[in-house]
Amino acid sequence: MGTRDPRVDAYIAKAAEFARPVLEQLRAAVHAACPGVAETIKWGMPFFVQDRPLCYMAAFKRHCAFGFWKGEGLLRAADRTAMGQFGRILSPSDLPPRRTLEALLRRAARLYAGAAAPRRAVPRRPPPRVPADLRAALAVDARAKAGFDALPPSGRREFIEWLTDAKRPETRAQRLARTVSCVRAGRRFDQRSPG
Repeated sequence: MGTRDPRVDAYIAKAAEFARPVLEQLRAAVHAACPGVAETIKWGMPFFVQDRPLCYMAAFKRHCAFGFWKGEGLLRAADRTAMGQFGRILSPSDLPPRRTLEALLRRAARLYAGAAAPRRAVPRRPPPRVPADLRAALAVDARAKAGFDALPPSGRREFIEWLTDAKRPETRAQRLARTVSCVRAGRRFDQRSPG
């Protein structure tokens, strides 16, 4: 059995007068098509969830919006100037027929059921390139090399960027000595006192 959230009631009550019947009709269609759906508020608007977000609705000053959370494969957006797949909804007559809407909702629920939560591809940065002077200093000190190699790529990158950002050769030499000292001691980079 689905759940209704009193915050959604409050959202609908606060909406502009033209929007209330649209929101009520959308809410009723979602609950009729997906009896197990739960309501919640996410990002300041009503969402309907079944394990993960299924669809959402929103009311603005002059229009409403309704869309499927992952609707790219389900339905092409009618109007790219509005959020969701149905474009600007100004009245209940702008919605698809109830049977069509419920069929889309059931299809979306089936598509999302059991599907693994989509993972966002995180672009991987290439491992940091160790400058020649640091590589030479680490080659001489086995303990420092082991400490440097034990750092994750982000930890190595912090030392390398700090070292290569030095503008003067004297500053770079000091930073190189501090870097070797830190990694020999097994410490990570600390912006306030790297050495």
